[in-house]
Amino acid sequence: MTRFVAYISTIRQRGVQMNSYRGDKRRNTYKKKTGRKKAGNKNGLKRWSGKGLFKNRYILIGIVLLLILTIVLGMRSCMTDGAYHVDVDASEPQLDVQLLDVNPYSRPGIQSDGITGVVIHYTANPGSSAQENRDYFNGLKDSHETEASSNFIVGLEGEIIQCVPTWEVAYASNERNSDTVSVEVCHPDESGKFTQESYSSLVQLTAWLCVKFNLTEDDVIRHYDVTGKICPKYFVEDEDAWAEFKKNVREAIDKT
Repeated sequence: MTRFVAYISTIRQRGVQMNSYRGDKRRNTYKKKTGRKKAGNKNGLKRWSGKGLFKNRYILIGIVLLLILTIVLGMRSCMTDGAYHVDVDASEPQLDVQLLDVNPYSRPGIQSDGITGVVIHYTANPGSSAQENRDYFNGLKDSHETEASSNFIVGLEGEIIQCVPTWEVAYASNERNSDTVSVEVCHPDESGKFTQESYSSLVQLTAWLCVKFNLTEDDVIRHYDVTGKICPKYFVEDEDAWAEFKKNVREAIDKT
């Protein structure tokens, strides 16, 4: 009997221990499922999540700003492609006066009838300098190759050489030689498009001539407008560029 009672007591104790173990396990499982065990670190998790959120937000904002900048620069590039930046007035530009020798082939020494216009030309000799073109004109007195010259030549770097006085006839614009001032412009390649430096100098020189002879941008013409020759090539093939040039001349005049 005594052994039976002791046996029953042992079973009860084991049952208590088992219940206690299962209860702990249940509690541990509950904590895992509910996250209560992690609730004590709730603020820490929140802070970590916040940093991650802000970091991702900054990355997203950076990508959006980069995309916007790319679009803006692309649009600006399309809008300004081929355009010149001009900030000149109609003051007298720096002139390198190298008058041609008086001769029948490039400087006849004939007085003009009075200036009523400015004619723009291009050299049609890609890559040549203002000095080379000036020397070619002067050399015609010996070569007798043709009759040609210009009052002014604008170089690739914006330099301006004066070859014939403005009150004298230059052999450049056919039937308009006697009442116009001619300007030849150098260009780097076959397109006939002028460099930025050449263009700025051309605008200032043309504006100065307009003020000097009481002309407007409407009195500025192309060699093409006189004879139909594709000269200056870039301004003949691109009418918008020609209109923009005359607008730039007007703006330069208005600044004076």
